[in-house]
Amino acid sequence: MRVRGQDYRSLWLDEDGLGVVIIDQTALPHSFETRRLTSLDDAVTAIADMWVRGAPLIGAAAAYGVALAMQADDSDAALHEACERLVAARPTAVNLAWAVEEMHRLLSPLIPIERAPAAYAAAAALADEDVAINAAIGDHGLELIRAIAATKPGQTLNIMTHCNAGWLATVDWGTATAPIYKAHEEGIALHVWVSETRPRNQGASLTAWEMNEHGVPHTLIVDNSAGHLMQLGQVDLIIVGTDRTTACGDVCNKIGTYLKALAAHDNGVPFYVAAPSPSIDFTMQSGREIPIETRSAREVTHMAGRTDAGAMESVRISPEGTAALNYGFDVTPARLVSGLITERGVVAATAEALAAAFPERLAL
Repeated sequence: MRVRGQDYRSLWLDEDGLGVVIIDQTALPHSFETRRLTSLDDAVTAIADMWVRGAPLIGAAAAYGVALAMQADDSDAALHEACERLVAARPTAVNLAWAVEEMHRLLSPLIPIERAPAAYAAAAALADEDVAINAAIGDHGLELIRAIAATKPGQTLNIMTHCNAGWLATVDWGTATAPIYKAHEEGIALHVWVSETRPRNQGASLTAWEMNEHGVPHTLIVDNSAGHLMQLGQVDLIIVGTDRTTACGDVCNKIGTYLKALAAHDNGVPFYVAAPSPSIDFTMQSGREIPIETRSAREVTHMAGRTDAGAMESVRISPEGTAALNYGFDVTPARLVSGLITERGVVAATAEALAAAFPERLAL
């Protein structure tokens, strides 16, 4: 996607073919910075400290993390340690474990000297596959947008999203944003409501930045105004991403997604989830089984931003001594989901529909 008119992916191999370059998402939106990862430690830190975030991108970064580990030490013990540490870096997004398991399955039968080149090739293939999956999600989601836009001739289509499921959360295109970008490029008149997404403000800092760079009309809103906008008839469609979708269609996504789904259900607003197949966990039958990450209380008690003078500062917004609880995700029951936009089309959020769409995954 575009940054200052230049095309980027969210991670790429450096010129030496060994180091991995990422966009440091913690510096956005006020500064566009990159970091070079050269070791397993770097990759684990990048995932755990959210230099990279978003389920598909975490998976790709983890795959390259295995490659970096094999470049330094291609032994069985090093492969085992790398996979364990990467999976433990963040617990909720299923893409992370999926990517690491794929790398382990591929590399473990090889003799050590073959592992590093094979790991780099596999990580590159996984990244390319993510781009293709998201582009396909964009095509299928575009059909939904076209259909709704056709019911509003001459009017602007208002789409709401939550958190960041954009190209920064993937290798390219994004999941929830891929249909939006494709519709915008097709010339469909649209406007995006961008939720700020407390407590880390990834909607404000990442989605709004993406939309701004790509020229998509958008407006930043506080999370709690979403239901009011739906009551006013100012939302035609909601598209969100997913960090893990169960076999029955329950969706785990950034905290606050469930509340938007409830408001959408009450107001008759279509609520779709962009769900690449690697984020579908066929080993889990219910959203109640999903491990929900609890993050630092400081994300709730403090806010960071740029002052009018241009300095970056962090300030406390709660009283000293007040405890804070910081769940990173919530679960939206399948009954509230209008459909799952996958690379194989729009699928009903049911066990039967998911099994029919991805039968090969059931055998794994």
